[in-house]
Amino acid sequence: MIDDRLLIQQLSNPKTQRKAFELVVREYSEKLYWQVRRIVLSHEDADDVLQNAFLKAWQALDTFHGDSKILTWLSRIAINESLDFVRRQKTMLTVSTDDEQAVANMLMADDYFDGDETEAQLQQAIASLPDVQRTVFQLRYYDEMKYSDISRVLGTSEGALKASYHIAVKKISEFFKSHD
Repeated sequence: MIDDRLLIQQLSNPKTQRKAFELVVREYSEKLYWQVRRIVLSHEDADDVLQNAFLKAWQALDTFHGDSKILTWLSRIAINESLDFVRRQKTMLTVSTDDEQAVANMLMADDYFDGDETEAQLQQAIASLPDVQRTVFQLRYYDEMKYSDISRVLGTSEGALKASYHIAVKKISEFFKSHD
């Protein structure tokens, strides 16, 4: 486990900055990859988005003063980069009226997807959620992130996040009931 205080000092020192950032990348890549992957869905897109997120973090190092945990700061960058990517690419993250199984079919055809049909259906249900509900659900359900941390990442009140999560869970349950 990385000591954030020590790492923040190393990141702010030009002599140790590069090595410290390499450690950050090694330590947090996998966790951030899965945060990004659940938003953009495809492996290749997740790799590209994560690379862009780390590049933005490197370029913004002088603006990071340790007000939050390094992972929280990186998550915010990675999630914002993911959402921007989705908006730019207009990928199929909402249930299409033409093909209700689009996300599930895409995942089942993805060589890097290691889930089963149920997981693909869950991803289809999650993809049908609005951006905020989808992101809150993913951070809470998959990453088991505390509402206080999600609040810092998304810049939203904890009450609003709890409401979004509750609504997302309800919609996902309704999705599965309607597809039985």
